[in-house]
Amino acid sequence: MQKEDRILLSHGSGGKISHDLISQIFVKHFSNVHLEAQTDSAILKTSEGEIAFTTDSYVVDPIFFTGGNIGKLAVCGTVNDLAVSGAQAQFLSCGFIIEEGFLLEDLEKIVASMAAEAQKAGVKIVTGDTKVVNRGKCDKVFINTAGIGFLPKSRHHISFADTIMPGDKIIVNGSIGDHGIAILAAREALSFRTDIVSDCAPLNGLIEQVLQEPSAIRFMRDATRGGLATVLCELASEKNLGIDIDEARIPVKEIVKGACEVFGFDPLYLANEGKVVMVVDGNMADDILTEMRKHPLGKEAVIIGEIVAGHPKKVLLETAIGGRRILDMLAGEMLPRIC
Repeated sequence: MQKEDRILLSHGSGGKISHDLISQIFVKHFSNVHLEAQTDSAILKTSEGEIAFTTDSYVVDPIFFTGGNIGKLAVCGTVNDLAVSGAQAQFLSCGFIIEEGFLLEDLEKIVASMAAEAQKAGVKIVTGDTKVVNRGKCDKVFINTAGIGFLPKSRHHISFADTIMPGDKIIVNGSIGDHGIAILAAREALSFRTDIVSDCAPLNGLIEQVLQEPSAIRFMRDATRGGLATVLCELASEKNLGIDIDEARIPVKEIVKGACEVFGFDPLYLANEGKVVMVVDGNMADDILTEMRKHPLGKEAVIIGEIVAGHPKKVLLETAIGGRRILDMLAGEMLPRIC
């Protein structure tokens, strides 16, 4: 394949091409010990202990969709990046790039939803920036958020997956692909409608509920761009371990399955904005699952697979019809501007 010399939409997919871009340009030039870890949040030492620091930008199209909007997405996404690192989210920043002519009414709806989600997540938006660009130089509004959270010493291992071992179980807190299909349905260019609602939500409450025994939680990651499959492929590759997944156990709503069949998508690679993938101590998995199910965002949590010593660096899916196939990282772009 000829090497690309320009940015493609697939560079923003969260899959293999995104990873290549990050490693070959950003990590190459910004190289330092914190960045090279490539965790959801940078883990930084201070005189008072460790903090987690993260940033993300949101360009979702359309900006309003069933279950949320770009503002809700920005707060939830940044809170979740901190939470899956084991951190207790504290403070957020927000930066707006707004196109000339954007309705003030819509801007206020977005900002109000950000305030509501921040309150729900127990965080404060403490600083920000606003830029306005000429009409046609930005698609309505783009948002950048950054977040800081306190990281208890007992949770340091979670970001780095240092304690993962064969026999550990893999849990997901509910149905996958809801956000991707909600965005698909909201795009006017597609004559497709569904009552599916984005799963966009702050996960820090659910995660705090199961972190009473931090050593039992080996690793967490929110399955956003690239979906569940990409999270698992990254983990297997980085830790030189194998992963076995049972397709029949993975929760996918029938309406999401139907939409995927129509449009040729695979729900395993669709973005989620309210789903955490956890690797937990196999001996405590049932207890953790029970605790997750007590929370509204975890009532559909299930064990979908486990870490194995065999087939290192590979994720094997046991299909619903009894076969097995290798899951690979997303290679292209299924649905651009998903978050």
